Amino acid sequence: MGIILEEEQSHVLVPPANFSVVEDNCIYRSGFPQPSNFPFLHSLNLRSIIYLCPEPYPEENFEFLRINKIKLFQFGIDGTKEPAAIPRSAITEALKVLIDVRNHPVLIQCKRGKHRTGCLVGCLRKVQNWCDSSVVEEYKHFAGSKWRETDVRYLESYDVSCIRHCPESIIYRYYGSRTRRLLCAQENLQKPHMTYVL
Repeated sequence: MGIILEEEQSHVLVPPANFSVVEDNCIYRSGFPQPSNFPFLHSLNLRSIIYLCPEPYPEENFEFLRINKIKLFQFGIDGTKEPAAIPRSAITEALKVLIDVRNHPVLIQCKRGKHRTGCLVGCLRKVQNWCDSSVVEEYKHFAGSKWRETDVRYLESYDVSCIRHCPESIIYRYYGSRTRRLLCAQENLQKPHMTYVL
């Protein structure tokens, strides 16, 4: 899927692999972006990126963030199949950054946008009171045939009570959606018109 940005001349914007909207106009997910994806990312008016890999962020990508004043939050989670490889403390800290509306719009990314990203999005869904079966279904949709039983067990056992009482969570749940709608309405006035192309 590409997006055509209608300005004086048309440009096809190419999203990163496994890109999707998690929450309209404020939370997105994807695999790791290539330079060819930079115009697409620029069109999202991102404030923050949550990077879930332990590897250093590539200089070319970091320069894109610097030019566009995008904050980088890195949580070095190893991409192994071991359930202990996803530390609860790292996911909890990443979740706090994710639900902090001051960081929106935000993009969550890991190498392929499947397992680590899927676990963080799944934990967000639990904060949003999704039932476990829906959380797992969404995880499996993005992981495809490579879904991991260890990730499913992790999602089912993750306890969101540790995050529910932090100030970011309270703001996100009670004030965030209304504030985001107001901010997005103002930001949309300044954006060029976009048309989706399949």
